[in-house]
Formats: sequence, C-alpha cells, structure tokens
Amino acid sequence: MTGGRVPEGLVTATLRAAIPRAIAVVARRWGDFHDAEDAVQEAALSASRVWPRDGLPESPVAWVVAAASRRMIDAIRADQSRRARELRATALELVEPATVHRDDTLALLLMCCHPSLEPGAQLPLTLRAVGGLTTREIARGLMLRESTVAQRISRAKATIRRAGARFALPEPSEVASRIPTVLDVIGLIHTESHSATEGVSIARPGLAAEALRIGRELLRHAPRDAPWRGEVLGLVALMLLTNAREPARIDPTGLPIPLAEQDRRLWRRDLIAEGDGLLREALADYPLGVFQLRAAIAGVHAAAPSYAATDWREIAGLYDLLRVLAPGPVTELARLVAVAELEGAESALRALERLDQDAPVARVAAVRAHLLARAGHDPSAALREAAAAATNAAERRWFEQRAVAGGAHSGG
Repeated sequence: MTGGRVPEGLVTATLRAAIPRAIAVVARRWGDFHDAEDAVQEAALSASRVWPRDGLPESPVAWVVAAASRRMIDAIRADQSRRARELRATALELVEPATVHRDDTLALLLMCCHPSLEPGAQLPLTLRAVGGLTTREIARGLMLRESTVAQRISRAKATIRRAGARFALPEPSEVASRIPTVLDVIGLIHTESHSATEGVSIARPGLAAEALRIGRELLRHAPRDAPWRGEVLGLVALMLLTNAREPARIDPTGLPIPLAEQDRRLWRRDLIAEGDGLLREALADYPLGVFQLRAAIAGVHAAAPSYAATDWREIAGLYDLLRVLAPGPVTELARLVAVAELEGAESALRALERLDQDAPVARVAAVRAHLLARAGHDPSAALREAAAAATNAAERRWFEQRAVAGGAHSGG
C-alpha cells in the first residue's frame, strides 16, 4: 500500500471505480450475483476504514476482490448445506491477477438488465452495481424515495438469483431487449458525473470517464445492422460533447460556471469533433432516438461561438421532438430556457408556473431564477429556494453566493 493518510475524497473516488469491477470478478467466480454484491459492499466498508489509515493498495480492485472472496468463503464454510461448494472454495486462490484485470463491466451491466426484472428494478440495481452510486444518489436521479430504491435493489437481486441468470454476455438476439435500460443507466451515471447529487464537488471526472468507457465498449459490441446501434452512437456522442465542456465548467474555487459565462476557448475541440462525427453517423443511418436528440442539442451548443450566437430556434425545435419521445418535467424545464431566448423570459415564466408539480424542486427554482434574471427581475428568492433544495455543497454555495450578490445572471 502507499504510505501515509489518504484523504476521504480520494478513498471514495477509488472505491467508486473499483466496486463495479470487483462485483463482476466475484460474481463470475462464484456464480452468485446476490452474494457477490453483498460481499463486495462489505469489503468496500472495510476499505473505507483501512485505506485512509494505511494508504491505497497498488491494485484497489484486487484488494476488494480478495476481501470479498474471504467473506464469500467464510459464508460458505458457515453454511452446512453447501459442503460441496466449500471444497471448491478452499481450492480457489483469493486473487488471480489475470482475472482481476479482465474487464467484465459490460457483462455485469447486461446481467443487471435481465429480462426477468421489471424496468423499475433494473435501473436502480444497475446504477448501484455498475455505476457505484449510493442509494441516495440513485433516488435523486430517478426522483424516488431512498427507501423505495433500497427495496427495489434488494428485490432485484433476489429475482436474478431465482432466475438463475448466467454471468456472461448474452446472445446477440437477447441484447436488443436490454438496450433501452442499459442506455438509460449509462446516461444517468454520466449525468451524475457532471452534476453530482452530493459531496463537495459538482463534477466527478472519474465517473464521467467510466461512463464513456462503458459506452464505447457497448458501441464496440453493437452490430452495424442493429437498429439500436443508432442510440448507442447518440449516447456516446452526447457524453463526448458534454465532457468537452468540462475544462470551462468549474471555477478555481470549485463552483460551477453557467453555460452563458463559460470560456468556450477552453472547450475540447477534439471531443466535439469526435462526438459530432458519431452523431452524424447515427442521424444518417439509424432511426431517430432520444439520445440522438440530446446529443444534437449539445452539438448546437458546441457549434455556437458564444451564448448569444446560439441557434435557439433549432434547440427549441429539437426539444419539441424530445417532448414527443421523452416527455417529462426535466425536458420541459430545459426547453423553457430556449423559449425564453425566442419568445422572451416573461412568456417562459408563465409556462413555468403551469409545469407539472413533480418537477425537481431545486431545478425548478434554478430555472425560475434564470428566467427572472433574464426578464430583469430580482431572482434572489428563487436562488435561496434552489440553495435550500440543493444536496450538493458546491451547487448550494453557488446559489447562496448569487442570491447575496443580487442574482447576477444564472442558469446553464
């Protein structure tokens, strides 16, 4: 292990990256996802106590796998009805380097989206196992109660066990039915990476890189003649176009910088070019889908030399299409920003008041503050409301500072 005390944030980030791969290794080795996930979570708790004191191990994944394997062996030895499995367990080495470094993330992802599970159970389970998100983070992303998410994860693991799901890449004919959930999961992981639910930082670059890696792996396995390949292209393009803004999204104090105020010279043109190329392929060769539309919106922003020069009419038109394919309060809120640029902020404010009450409180308040500022009104009250509802420390601090300053231009 590396010597010296390790900051809690670094331990947390390292564990987030290690947990999904460790679950995949342990599940493949023991053939039981339910017990593997529990064992890895226990190992992660142990790591969170040991690593800050003793330092990070050379291979965090191997450390977690070894600790989880010991727990699996202990559980098997304690269960008299599993004597046959105990013999096999004692013959296994705790850590096999070649096995640990094999990447089974895609197999784990597709198993969590097993057809025996309802979509409502697939998403939280996969976000936990593959994304390494906490129950609270998942609850916020899906707009559910934490207790509901915890119950769904527990039931999903039990269902997978009863179904006898095999830990391996499914046959190509079985993949198509799982793709919509897979894409939603990767998308939610990526959203969490640049708009963190909690913690002191609004961005989690490691999580963004992991989401992009999984997306690229899925794209590599997507046949060119599969209709769903177009949405995989769209998702990867969206992640690239979003990641391109990262160098300009955070100020030196760790606070977010709104889109309107970002220095676009810092945007990564290589990622924009790659994302644009994938999006063009998707739109030219495959049926139109939700992720293609979201990527197209990100592409319009990327092409604009400034916020004022953005083609808001095209963005509003893309949101109109998105309202048909993916209706919901989040889409409506984002669309109102474009409406404000085209029809005036007062018109957008009237539309905001008619919005579904299920919309996220913090996001509604943030959009209201943006629209009030654009209309020349004082947005301080809305900013304070957004701060009170925010669960991320950096986001909360940003809202509070803007409220004190009188709410200079917000949004983005």
